[in-house]
Amino acid sequence: MIERGIFIWLVVFVQTFCALFFLIDLSSSFTGVTLIYVDWQAREVLEIGASVGLLLGAFLGIRAVLKAREHSERAALAIRTASGAFNEVVEEHFANWGLTPAEKEVAWLSIKGFSTAEIAKIRKTSDGTVKAQGNGIYRKADVTGRTQLLSVLVEDLLINADQELV
Repeated sequence: MIERGIFIWLVVFVQTFCALFFLIDLSSSFTGVTLIYVDWQAREVLEIGASVGLLLGAFLGIRAVLKAREHSERAALAIRTASGAFNEVVEEHFANWGLTPAEKEVAWLSIKGFSTAEIAKIRKTSDGTVKAQGNGIYRKADVTGRTQLLSVLVEDLLINADQELV
């Protein structure tokens, strides 16, 4: 059996040949200059072959688009699933750590990548309050900072994903 990549390149080559054949045939009809003389029977065979090649290419193009759409839908589902699983893992950790509602909000904003100043502005509090809440989160989570906090959450998500696959 022909390898898939080789088959696709073969089809592309055939399509290119077919398109060139039709372009040369059309240009000779307009200009009256015949580049290559082909008797009518051979011309008919070439035209039928070229048409079949173009149809085959169209079929494979449609098939590729449908496969790409299917792949995209599967990827979107995987992202939604991972996102939902991540939210569950994070909420579970927040509950286990005993975070207050304010600490949960600060933790979520930290995980999303907001700076201390941005979190303070969003929550309409001072930078000092956000820093104090952050330190409380890190102490309860037994981590030293944002990077380690995110690392704990992602690691747990990956462990859960591996267990679900088994």
